[in-house]
Amino acid sequence: MADNAALLDILKSALPEAVLGSQERFGTLEVTVERAHWAAAVRALRDQAPASFNMLVDLVSVDYSLFPNHGGHRFGLILHLKSLRLGHRLTLKCLLPEDEPQVASLTDLYANANFLEREAFDQMGIRFSGHPNLKRLLNHHEFVGHPLRKDYPLKKRQTLSANESLMDEMDVRLREKGWV
Repeated sequence: MADNAALLDILKSALPEAVLGSQERFGTLEVTVERAHWAAAVRALRDQAPASFNMLVDLVSVDYSLFPNHGGHRFGLILHLKSLRLGHRLTLKCLLPEDEPQVASLTDLYANANFLEREAFDQMGIRFSGHPNLKRLLNHHEFVGHPLRKDYPLKKRQTLSANESLMDEMDVRLREKGWV
């Protein structure tokens, strides 16, 4: 198992311009990376042998607009990675501006990124360039807004009128299994 200093060195040697800052929180290394290097940083952490982060545990989005003493970009992505073989963990953060909350998709690196990125898009409005099917996941397709943003009205109600077919996703899965 690599220690946190070694994990940070792996990332800094692979992409020295990507790392904006780091800290250790509860024994886990937390690294903030530049948005332009988001996917490259994750790929380096997955593919470098001493790191071998082969499991995407979670991807969450944050709206920092009401955080006290937060003077920076409004949105953040937080990625939790784990190496199943080596047993270490790492948290990767990326800050996104309000006027362009977009970052590269990780779906080509981790299969479960598909669901996690769609959830962040649906709930917070963060876009993932290169995502194969970036559409609403938890809210109705007619839903207006992003309910986890701090400025979304708590008591807002919306009338929805049309059903949405999910067969486009079902057809892909059925073909993958060889049933169509």
